[in-house]
Amino acid sequence: MAVKPRTDRPVAIIGGGVLGRRIGCVFVAAGYNVHVRDPSTAALQGVVDYIDAHKQEYSLMPRISKDKGSSRDADETHNDNQIVDAGLCDTGVSTVDFESYTQAPFGNYKTFTEIGPAVSNAWLVIEAIPEKLDLKIETFRELDERCPADCIIGSNSSSFKSSLMSSKVSSERKKRFLNIHFTMPPMIRTVEMMTCGETDPQIFSYLEDVMGECGLLPVTARRESTGFIFNRLWAAVKREIMNILSEGVSDPSEIDLLWEHMFKNGPLPCQLMDQVGLDTVAYIEDNYVQERGLDPAKTVNWLREHYIKQGRLGKKSEKGGLYPPTVKSATAQAQPANPPTAAKDIYLLDVGLGGNARDVSQVHTNGKILRLNLATQKLTPVVVGQNLPDGIDVSLECQRIFWTNMGRSTAACDGSVWTANMDGSQVRCVIPKGKVHTPKQISVRDARKQLYICDREGTSIHRVCYDGSNHEIVMQRRATADMKLGEQMRLWCVGIALDEEHGHIYWTQRGPSKGGRGRIFRAGLDIPPGETAETRSDIECLFDGLPEPIDIEIDSDTQTLYWTDRGEHPMGCALYRAYVGGEQVDMHKVILARHFHEPIGLKLDRANNIMYVADLGGSLYSVGLDDGMKVELVRNDGCYTGITLV
Repeated sequence: MAVKPRTDRPVAIIGGGVLGRRIGCVFVAAGYNVHVRDPSTAALQGVVDYIDAHKQEYSLMPRISKDKGSSRDADETHNDNQIVDAGLCDTGVSTVDFESYTQAPFGNYKTFTEIGPAVSNAWLVIEAIPEKLDLKIETFRELDERCPADCIIGSNSSSFKSSLMSSKVSSERKKRFLNIHFTMPPMIRTVEMMTCGETDPQIFSYLEDVMGECGLLPVTARRESTGFIFNRLWAAVKREIMNILSEGVSDPSEIDLLWEHMFKNGPLPCQLMDQVGLDTVAYIEDNYVQERGLDPAKTVNWLREHYIKQGRLGKKSEKGGLYPPTVKSATAQAQPANPPTAAKDIYLLDVGLGGNARDVSQVHTNGKILRLNLATQKLTPVVVGQNLPDGIDVSLECQRIFWTNMGRSTAACDGSVWTANMDGSQVRCVIPKGKVHTPKQISVRDARKQLYICDREGTSIHRVCYDGSNHEIVMQRRATADMKLGEQMRLWCVGIALDEEHGHIYWTQRGPSKGGRGRIFRAGLDIPPGETAETRSDIECLFDGLPEPIDIEIDSDTQTLYWTDRGEHPMGCALYRAYVGGEQVDMHKVILARHFHEPIGLKLDRANNIMYVADLGGSLYSVGLDDGMKVELVRNDGCYTGITLV
């Protein structure tokens, strides 16, 4: 059962502090309407400022949708239907009229200083007030009285069990009362839920779906536990760190260094234990038990009883370990625990056609330029509201980004080229509509402050100065009226790369979709004297019969050409490379990596020997140039085209 944002009744957040405003932003960004209550008008203004500034960023969090039918039995499916009947999943319009609510990509929100009007028609209320038990008990008493009978009430408390806060809550309400602890979205997307001891189990199933559709990672504790799951884990880590420091064994910087490389970039704790072997883990723990006089009942004794005696020793065992056994195929390749990435920023184009386009009629204003920090994995919108952006490059000298917008219709000459500062400010048009048909990949020539752009349906290559002056066509193909569409597509110019050191332009002509008739060409940066864009004689066809070549990149130092191909498997949907140096081109091309989902953009990181590849399936990959190892860095509901590095 797919969960849709319900807009007939609001989600109410009680408390507009640091977490309260973030929780509100999560729901607004996912299309829910939100009420935020705080007695402080200053706090409420902070809520308004925060949501307005960050809702676009929150909307980029990858959505998670579960298929319950494949993993839950008929009784559970029946229970879900009961929840629908009870109104929890209803997306119809209520008789209550909220005039400011509209069916927009984002939800609307209101602020309140009083609890009553904020929660009078809420279907979900989340408390995020200071961690004072008496204050929370009294707040939940009032919420129980003022909220609709079917309203779910959750506490964001991380230190108090909801059962401790429910002494003045009615018995009937306790069935819809729980802990629901948000960490710190969007940087940390986890949400932990926990029963008050009487919570209806169906509530957790439904809220897990809601949280997933909001881009969060929900986890439900199986029973009441002080500290939920993560805080118990973190408490143990903190205690041992203090032991290490107090004994003079290490210092904070070394501890953080080990943590970063062992857990942030390396195998996860439970995976690491399986990798080491649970029998080995038990032997190691025996030493600590003996030396420190620890109680082994809930650690090594439990491990031996439930895992080791049953032959579940980890990865070396056919029965698995903490994780079930892995079924290996003959062609499976191991993924490295530490992806080959360089901690830098990537500018990434979301063309706007992915699952994050809530309204298909608005896809022409859904395009975005995003900045991805590879160290933190944080995606930040830089420019939004773009009309099918496709190619992007950056001038490090001028500290500006340049990109192409394809326009609304491939039948019309309505594409455009734009530029902005690195932070997305001072946006201005370089080539306006009517001057370029369907601009695709773009390449910066910093030495002369020029841009080279492939124009697909325009069957040409354009050159223009950064300020929009001296716009000219440097290579022109001509489609005639008697040409069939497939022949016209053979002339479509898509990807472009500049080799300034050797004075060359490289470009792709894609050919029919999945047609196996794509080509790659090379010519000089400038039109030969006495010739025109149509008659220039220096054009070489390097490769023919390619599945469907798209974007292209050249390593001037090694004279190696790279390109993405979105043709049919197995030869398409791949990253290719070939040597193009010397007097004659070596026609031997190789597939460096394959099995992408319609790959488009690519960018070479020479310093780290990595190629980054983006695809229309919403993924960004790094590919090691030495071993071809492909690692997925980002996967979400986007639809990615061009990329560039900073």
